[in-house]
Amino acid sequence: MTPLPAAKILLVDDLEENLLALEALLRREDLELLRARSGREALELLLVHDVALALLDVQMPNMDGFELAELMRGTERTRRVPIVFLTAGTRDAKRVFRGYEIGAVDFLFKPIDPVLLGHKVTTFVDLHRQRLERARLADDIRQMLRPNEMFVAAVGEELRSPLSAVVMGAAILDRDLTDPDAKRTLAHMRSSAERGIHMLDQLSDLARARLGGGLPIERRETDFRTLADKVLADLRLAHPERPLTVEYDAGPTAGVWDEGRLGQALAQLVRSGLRHGTGDKGVSVRVHGASPKLVVEVHNDGEIPAALRPHLFDPFSGDSQQARDGLNLGLYMVQQIVLAHGGAIELTSSRETGTTFHVELPRVMPAAH
Repeated sequence: MTPLPAAKILLVDDLEENLLALEALLRREDLELLRARSGREALELLLVHDVALALLDVQMPNMDGFELAELMRGTERTRRVPIVFLTAGTRDAKRVFRGYEIGAVDFLFKPIDPVLLGHKVTTFVDLHRQRLERARLADDIRQMLRPNEMFVAAVGEELRSPLSAVVMGAAILDRDLTDPDAKRTLAHMRSSAERGIHMLDQLSDLARARLGGGLPIERRETDFRTLADKVLADLRLAHPERPLTVEYDAGPTAGVWDEGRLGQALAQLVRSGLRHGTGDKGVSVRVHGASPKLVVEVHNDGEIPAALRPHLFDPFSGDSQQARDGLNLGLYMVQQIVLAHGGAIELTSSRETGTTFHVELPRVMPAAH
């Protein structure tokens, strides 16, 4: 395996002698030291380098260390870079508090203790390398799985045609059959073939999501209210014994979404609510359109066991009922659909309050940073 590159440490101080002193203390073969004499120079370096740690002098002209740290925390690229402030000032509690409030991980007071500085740098460099190792391992696993995903996608397409032929043939034969036993057998054959097609659809979506780094969606102007009414009407036909309700507040329900994918996600959330609900109780859907994002809540009075909750959105995991229903990809695909729209999904579940899936959907795709 290729060794990891030298970890980059950003040193920011307006005085050349201070930078030289820091370099002398930190000079190691496994470190690359980046020097900046001002906040502006530091920001320019951060645009092109991924750094493991930033050592910032607090007292600098034009842009002090606190202001630089605020700018770093306000940018996605640098918001997770650990920051240690270096200061020759007194141990003012207010200044220290402000530094931690901005997001500093520590303060070092001049004159710098070289042993303490070395320990802190080593700690954050080790953490940085662990993150790089995990990222590299995850990428290696994705590359190893890629042929498998391509094989699954190809086989799924090949199997879809014969299963579709079984469904169509069963529908044609059903019109001419009169024997009740034969019709029941034919209905079972058709149901099994349709379930097989549903499983292939799930596998195909999973392969596309993993091969393409996300689930492909086709956005167009969509009214979620119209979509939800249709989904609930279809599910009421399939589950006439369970009450299914939907409520809307006064806000708008339109957005630029993939109507088919959102319908798939909503139907799966309601089916999950029916599965985990108790007795003959139903599922309620609440749609809140007053905020900039559309908020959808799917609630039932049952409780999802605590042991299942951490893995509920994982593919190929779930309870025994889900295993009988398919490949346990339903909630995983819901999560992927929501993420593909730039949204978020959360779950709360308890015996007292029941189970609620909380979905937030931006009305348009957020701009990429």
